[in-house]
Amino acid sequence: MSRLRPDLAVIAEHVAPGSRVLDIGCGDGELLANLRDERRCNPHGMEIEPENVADCVAKGLSVIQGDADADLVFYPDASFDYAILSQTLQTTRRPDRVLEELLRIGRRAFVSFPNFAHWRVRLSLLWNGRMPVTRLLPVAWYETPNIHHLTISDFQALLVERGVKVEEAWFLSGDRRTSAAAANFRAEHAVFLISR
Repeated sequence: MSRLRPDLAVIAEHVAPGSRVLDIGCGDGELLANLRDERRCNPHGMEIEPENVADCVAKGLSVIQGDADADLVFYPDASFDYAILSQTLQTTRRPDRVLEELLRIGRRAFVSFPNFAHWRVRLSLLWNGRMPVTRLLPVAWYETPNIHHLTISDFQALLVERGVKVEEAWFLSGDRRTSAAAANFRAEHAVFLISR
C-alpha cells in the first residue's frame, strides 16, 4: 500500500469499501488508486491540470479534465456515495457553491483544507508581517493556488449557515492527528465528513 498524504490517509480509511467515489481535484490520482486497490471502490476523478489527468489515465484511472467551479453541475444528483475535495476548496472561486454541488452529487462529502489560523501562521504574520511559507504551505503568496484563506472556524460557520451536518472531523498537526480541543489554533489541516 502506498503512503498517502495524512489527510488522504484519513479519507481512505473512512470510505466504505465498494463505494462509488468522485475525487474533485484528484491531482496525480494517488487517493483514487488507493481506493480502487485497497478499498475496492469504483473511483472517478476530476482534475483541472492536463498533465495530472494524463498521469491518472496512464495508471488506468477514470479521470476527466474539469473545473470544480464550473463542471460539477453536469453530474446528476446523488451520483456518488462520496464526493471528495482534498486541499482544493481554498483554490475555488466560490467555495460555498462548490460545497453545495458536492453535497448534491454525493450522499456524503469529505473536505480537507489547510487551516490558516494555525499558531505558526499567526506567529509568522505577527513577527514578520508577511504571509508564511512553511512545509505545508510551501510557496510565496503570489505563487499559491490558494485564493481563499479559510480557518477551521470559518468552515464550521459556513456549515452551520448552510445547514450541513458534520458526521466526523479530524485535525492534523504535521503528519499526526491531534484532538479537536483548540483545533483552530493547533491544527495545520482539517478533514471533515459532511452530509445533508
